[in-house]
Amino acid sequence: MTRILKKIFALYICFFLFSCTGLKRLPPNEKLYTGAKVKLVYKGKIKNKKEITANAKTALRPQPNQSFLGMRPKLWLYQVAGTPKKKGLRQKLKEQGEEPVLASSIRPAETSKFIDAKLFNAGIFNAITNYKIIEKKKTVRVVYTSHIHIPYKIKDVAFDIAVPKIDSLLRAGQKKTILISGNNYDLDAVKKERERMDGILKDNGFFYFNPDYLLFKVDTMSDKKQVNFTLTLKEETPDRALQQYRIGDIFINPDFSLDNKSNHDSLYKKRLIVDSVIFLNEDTKVKPWVILQNVSLRKHQLYSRKKHNSTLNRLMTMGTYKFVRIKFIPEDSLVNHILDMRILLTPMAKRTLRTEANMVSKSNDFVGPQLSMNYINRNAFNGAELLNVTLGGSFETQISGKYKNLYSYSLNSKVELFFPRFVVPIPLNHPNNFYVPKTKLSLGYNYLKRIAYFDLRSFQFIYGFKWKESACKDHELNPVNINLVSVVNRTPVFNELLQSNPFIQKSYNEQFIAGALYSFLYNEQILPAKKDQLYFNAIVETSGNAFSLINQLNGKKPDEANPSKVAGIVYSQFCKVSTDFRNYLNFKHSKVVSRVFAGVGKAYGNSSTLPYIKQFFSGGANSVRAFPINSLGPGTNSVDPHGATLFLQQGGDIKLEGNLEYRFDIFKSLKGAVFSDAGNVWLFKSNPAVTSDPFSFSKFYNEFAVGGGIGLRLDITFFVLRFDMATPFRKPWLPEHERWVLQKINFGNPSWRGDNLILNVAIGYPF
Repeated sequence: MTRILKKIFALYICFFLFSCTGLKRLPPNEKLYTGAKVKLVYKGKIKNKKEITANAKTALRPQPNQSFLGMRPKLWLYQVAGTPKKKGLRQKLKEQGEEPVLASSIRPAETSKFIDAKLFNAGIFNAITNYKIIEKKKTVRVVYTSHIHIPYKIKDVAFDIAVPKIDSLLRAGQKKTILISGNNYDLDAVKKERERMDGILKDNGFFYFNPDYLLFKVDTMSDKKQVNFTLTLKEETPDRALQQYRIGDIFINPDFSLDNKSNHDSLYKKRLIVDSVIFLNEDTKVKPWVILQNVSLRKHQLYSRKKHNSTLNRLMTMGTYKFVRIKFIPEDSLVNHILDMRILLTPMAKRTLRTEANMVSKSNDFVGPQLSMNYINRNAFNGAELLNVTLGGSFETQISGKYKNLYSYSLNSKVELFFPRFVVPIPLNHPNNFYVPKTKLSLGYNYLKRIAYFDLRSFQFIYGFKWKESACKDHELNPVNINLVSVVNRTPVFNELLQSNPFIQKSYNEQFIAGALYSFLYNEQILPAKKDQLYFNAIVETSGNAFSLINQLNGKKPDEANPSKVAGIVYSQFCKVSTDFRNYLNFKHSKVVSRVFAGVGKAYGNSSTLPYIKQFFSGGANSVRAFPINSLGPGTNSVDPHGATLFLQQGGDIKLEGNLEYRFDIFKSLKGAVFSDAGNVWLFKSNPAVTSDPFSFSKFYNEFAVGGGIGLRLDITFFVLRFDMATPFRKPWLPEHERWVLQKINFGNPSWRGDNLILNVAIGYPF
């Protein structure tokens, strides 16, 4: 009977998959267009063949229906919805679907001409493209064959510009030219070169210049397959585009409203002049000098687009203004070539109060509510300072299960103050004038109650800086990073557990952590047009070295057996480094995301182990999702995935993780995913608490935990609700030859499901 049911189920799946191909409901005498291919035919060797082919493919029209593993779910949805007679579910399904792309809609002859045009723009001036239509029973595809020659290459770029100032500026900027001798002719490169040259002129006062006024004349030498460029100005270039303009009077309206009726200059009776800049209202909510330090242009300077954009960006990133506009108005005189500058600032609401409540479900079967309140003051001391006060709490317990009587709750508070500048004892200039640097002061207190175990209190103070090097590069430096952690109200049960593991006992001792932290972030995800995006985050943290140096100067050497103290508390001494590397490979309706995390921390001098809050942990919704939160390792240590280890976790000195995830669109806001994760944490051999094998280069790879699964995500741009179902593929605590458990997967067994299926519910993507 079981075999018959399996066959019926398999037949049903096959029928469903065939239906999803979208081939059953096509109009009469029609076939589905499934796409096209471009082949290049040439003699000799051609460089950049892939780029030429990719360029030609951009001319292919139309685009076929989306498909995944031979299925076309959007087309199937469109067809199943039929023709709704009124608005309702069927109409919504049809809107989420995709109309079939039929063979009758393709125009291969016209597409061949488009391909030739694309090849012409890539320096292949005499391409000939033919096509062949390949028909099957229900589908049609097209193969385009382009007969091409070696692309023309750039030989030289000459100048023939009659305006001396423009000529000298463009010649001086040729060191960074895009039109390099020996490169293939490329129309896109010519356009980018014009824009680059326009930028040079805009930064030197040519306010009214336009890249369209630059003309590249091309002279081809067919026998050598080379082109010569001659740069000149178009005859119709207006006179004002050939003149340099300087900044005249600068007016700042610090309270500009979108209601134009309330913005007339006559309404502002009391003006204020600071550093030759005119404030239309002397009662500015933000101190004038704070605003002016973010205005890059000054009176009598040549106009510069770079400084113009810098001013816009800096004023917006202050965090005080909702809108920033800059208008340039030419003076009436045609001789002076002066631009008056008007900066219009629309303030944001000074104060914001937000309350948030949510329900959290963890992979260790603990659930509970969370509540937080957040107060923001965007101009705390009239210097565009951002004051952020957060109060929150949470409660979690097992509703059912072995440990349903265990629960914990936490209370947390934090006060953060951000200054839109460097606040240091000595003057310090920001290396990049395009972004506003930030100084951060942070004071936080957290209280955690683990019922039947302990109370944990932690205090943190941070003094640091944040600044951007470029759009993709961020730096953070916290020269003062202090944590004070104490564990009180320990129960006999908790003390007994500590006595059985000296490492955990030291981890839960009172710790004074005082050191510095530096973080570097490179993130290309802000570049949406980039197909292959990189993300890299490196963090270096040290603690206790200053105290250790002072002790050594006083003749006392740090000793973990008899550690030194500060204000009666043992200080921690360690160094910790971690790196997080990700790659996002984007396609039209899907992406492949890979991640590698590596971290290492070493206690020395005054400490024998890393503090608990600085240890590495593995497992959970943003880690190895087939295992409960923080349950893996160290090494081959066995775990109780639903037990008390979640209240008494043991971390590691070393962490390695790798993740691979394929994300794809299902409908407009519903996304799917298939993923696999691997990772673990380990202890150093020198760590006195090693209860299993320490980290070893010769066998660490055999101690990875591996898991995988599928996910659904509701992505509505500003909010992502994620459901990831995962199961272990490899359990490192099992005997060495029994760690792979793929053959034991049994979805029909309730006991197996209870022990091996992990549902992760979280907000946001895992990485």
